[in-house]
Amino acid sequence: MEPAEGQSSGQVHMCQTILPAHATHRGELSAGQLLKWIDTTACLAAEKHAGVSCVTASVDDIQFEETARVGQIIIIKAKVNRAFTTSMEVYLKPVKLLSPQDHLEHSLAIEKRRIRLDHEHVFETLMQESNMEDCHCDNVSDTEEDTISTDLTHVQSIELVLPPHANHHGNTFGGQIMAWMETVATISASRLCHSYPILKSVDMFKFRGPSTVGDRLVFKAIVNNTFQKSVEVGVRVEAYNCEEWTIGQARHINSAFLIFNAVNDKGELLIFPRVKPTTKDGLRRYHGAIARRRIRLTRKYILSNKEDTRSSDLWDRSNQAYLSYSNVATLTVLATKCGWEITSSLDNIKIFTHEESDILSVKVKMQVRIPSNLAFFLLSDFRRRRQWDKHYLTCEVVENVNEDEKIYHITSPSVNGEKPKDFVVLVSQRQPCKTGDPYIIAVRSVTLTSVPPSPDYCRNEILCAGFLIHSDGNNSCTVSYFNQVTSGVLPYLATNLIGTSKSIEDTASACIRFLELDSTKIYSILF
Repeated sequence: MEPAEGQSSGQVHMCQTILPAHATHRGELSAGQLLKWIDTTACLAAEKHAGVSCVTASVDDIQFEETARVGQIIIIKAKVNRAFTTSMEVYLKPVKLLSPQDHLEHSLAIEKRRIRLDHEHVFETLMQESNMEDCHCDNVSDTEEDTISTDLTHVQSIELVLPPHANHHGNTFGGQIMAWMETVATISASRLCHSYPILKSVDMFKFRGPSTVGDRLVFKAIVNNTFQKSVEVGVRVEAYNCEEWTIGQARHINSAFLIFNAVNDKGELLIFPRVKPTTKDGLRRYHGAIARRRIRLTRKYILSNKEDTRSSDLWDRSNQAYLSYSNVATLTVLATKCGWEITSSLDNIKIFTHEESDILSVKVKMQVRIPSNLAFFLLSDFRRRRQWDKHYLTCEVVENVNEDEKIYHITSPSVNGEKPKDFVVLVSQRQPCKTGDPYIIAVRSVTLTSVPPSPDYCRNEILCAGFLIHSDGNNSCTVSYFNQVTSGVLPYLATNLIGTSKSIEDTASACIRFLELDSTKIYSILF
């Protein structure tokens, strides 16, 4: 298990040959078996890194893109991206980063964690929007024909945890529980179709407590809602030991939402019938499935790395966490790209360009004689940018989302007689998680219904821009500004890039002068 040269100490590769026992009746690898292998590989990577026994706390959303068949060999790769000091992970030591990819994944791990922590808040917000308190069961699908009661899809099964199902401490393998959940959910979904359902995605396995050898695990599955060619099944797992089994006192140990498709003999997707809830709890699950689907579709759209669009995403309550993640992640990826070429160099200012396909990006690197935390404080508030950037005519906060995210409306002056431009941008700011990490200020355009385009301005987009601020010591830092050039930004940069102007250098110099205020002025700004 020793890592190869250049390989992280928390990295494991597992190869598995798919045998008939691992497959469905169609000869395809069972999703439950794959979940077991994934969980085992991830657990090995965690234990290899930490040097202690580890258990699965949760599994993020899973997408099953392709199928594997009997006789094929699959390779499962697991790697520890980042070690946090939560109650479950307190014994994990810091991750040793070797390659640029390691550093990138390490940086983005904290953003993915933000999404996990924000998911429940977003979901609850969407549920409140559905005004469930004012809804009544007879208002849902009662007038529609050919609807099926969700009660008819309820499935319950019981499994006894035996020694082969557990680790050497007697705790049930998380992958085994996930496999059992997949089985009971498949039976529930099959109640709505005359075919074998295929698991396509999972909306987070969350382990709420442990189970051990000797426990009786009760799996309860029911269809929450259908969406034309997909169906969501909710599964709840409860555990009983011998005493609890006698008195009927259950421990809730796991929950998940599994999304299935179904195909006919020709491989064509089948349409699921509509369902209707018949109880108050069924109505809650019905609306919950709609909210989760909205979040999934938003996440899939935002995180798809679409490069063929120049329109900004709509900012609403369902996608705030994912747009924030995309904002920070896109800037982080841009900063770590190879192939930056220097085009201009002064004593304390260097300008770089990066070309990839038809995308041009600019980086301005500035050496500043103030602490990095002060530079972050001054640059995070875009209302101050007018003091050093002549391309900002006005800048106002139009939505104060939280302490780390704000949405600004910015106007810029006319260039070459063209109509003045305006931008609506999301600014996401992040402080370092540990020594050596940079301060991050990420910028991207969003669409805000409360700020529609104005006939006085030409609405333009910022795909990716922002600052990375690295500390060089107590009283100096390196400020790197990035901008992925769009048609709206290009007029302000074009003359500089072809050598007929020094506007970028002039703006950078003005930024440095703004930051390097004397101590009295800095104190007055802060206090």
